[in-house]
Amino acid sequence: MPTAIPTTIKTTSMASATLSEQLDLVEKKYRSGITKSYTWRRNKLLQLKALVLQHEQDIYDALYKDLHKSKEEVWATELGILLAEINFALKHLKAWMQPKRAGTNLVNLPSSSYIYTEPLGVVLIIGPWNYPFMLLMSPFVGALAAGNTVVLKPSEFAPATAALLHKMISSGFDPSEVFLVEGDGAVVVPEMMQQFTFGHVFFTGGTAIGKIIYEMAASKLVPVTLELGGKSPCVVEADANISVAARRIAGTKFSNAGQMCIAPDYILVHESVKDKLVLALKKALTDFFSANPEENENYGRIINDRQFNRLVNYLQEGHIIHGGELSAEKKYIAPTLMDQVKAGAAVMKEEIFGPILPILTFSSQQEALDIIAQNPNPLSFYVFTNSVSKEEAWIEAVSFGGGCVNNSSWHFANPHLPFGGRGKSGLGAAHGKASFDCFTHYKSVMKTPTWFDPSIKYPPYKGKLSLFKKLIR
Repeated sequence: MPTAIPTTIKTTSMASATLSEQLDLVEKKYRSGITKSYTWRRNKLLQLKALVLQHEQDIYDALYKDLHKSKEEVWATELGILLAEINFALKHLKAWMQPKRAGTNLVNLPSSSYIYTEPLGVVLIIGPWNYPFMLLMSPFVGALAAGNTVVLKPSEFAPATAALLHKMISSGFDPSEVFLVEGDGAVVVPEMMQQFTFGHVFFTGGTAIGKIIYEMAASKLVPVTLELGGKSPCVVEADANISVAARRIAGTKFSNAGQMCIAPDYILVHESVKDKLVLALKKALTDFFSANPEENENYGRIINDRQFNRLVNYLQEGHIIHGGELSAEKKYIAPTLMDQVKAGAAVMKEEIFGPILPILTFSSQQEALDIIAQNPNPLSFYVFTNSVSKEEAWIEAVSFGGGCVNNSSWHFANPHLPFGGRGKSGLGAAHGKASFDCFTHYKSVMKTPTWFDPSIKYPPYKGKLSLFKKLIR
């Protein structure tokens, strides 16, 4: 990352204010204690919901400009998911906040034990460019519900969405409560993390940058959540419903032109049904995006030239069996299926993050597991089978963040399921209650009455060993 540090940046408050002054303002608000109340938290969530609904058309326009997303895709993958997250938090907030009774062991009787919730303080949320609205705002819901003040950093690579977020946050929140920073993340984020100690840092993005964020946070012992990526395998067994599998794989793999961290990254199909699956995938792609996806309003575009050029290189690493058409001017790459992928090819080592789907075959589970093991701990894993024993065998055999049986990617939209990776695919979890937990410290408290105060608990301890062994075990 660049080491140059600017003295001023574009924020949601006065342009002349220094970054340090802005962060101090947000910390002062948190220390006032106002954010800890149920009323404040609920009002802020309602405020956010109203703001989103008020700017619904603006959100559609911004995401179309940045990524060529249709209104329907925006609702299904960004707006609708966010509003569901807000509604879920509003429904459960009071219960989440309540102290919880815990058990008490024999040696501490007649004490009673409780777990209290406490906000972490000023938290930093760094969003990505592929879902630049939802993936910044969704953890924001958890941060507000947990009673924190928040610093938001949208991705500069989705400029229309970043500009809209600046406008929305500026109009909807006091800058002492929610502070949005724009600019080059490679400069702004290190500056903030060097000058200020956050209560938590939440980052969604690539593994390489995630490691840098983690190192900076570790120097101040700041806890982090990292939602990263990886190569998410999709297994199609011989007994799978092939037509359904093809639709459900293609529907999410090519959403947002494949720029989705939980999209199936490659298919492992049983060799006996490969040809049938390829035909079904081709049909699904034509049904979804027509014979000419370039002219289809429901098919997205690559975010920028850098990503476009990276993806084009992958097209040389296998045999294209469907798609492959492209336009550098429009940053368009057709939905593409590949087989005969070269051994050791970059397309099988790096997260694709685009509309290219390699199809590999296997004859035994172990053969497929050996391929998966080359990129361990994927963010997601998908298996299509009609056998309960096979689905359980796959779930047990593969380590992954989250996934689906006979579906792909839609587990992300379920607020009852925590979402997160492991190893190189991430650290920590969010969504629903998990988002509240992410931004909350749980304080353990034991309350002991004074009416019972046995001398055995005090020195001298000589001769009490046998009794201690009975009480403390």
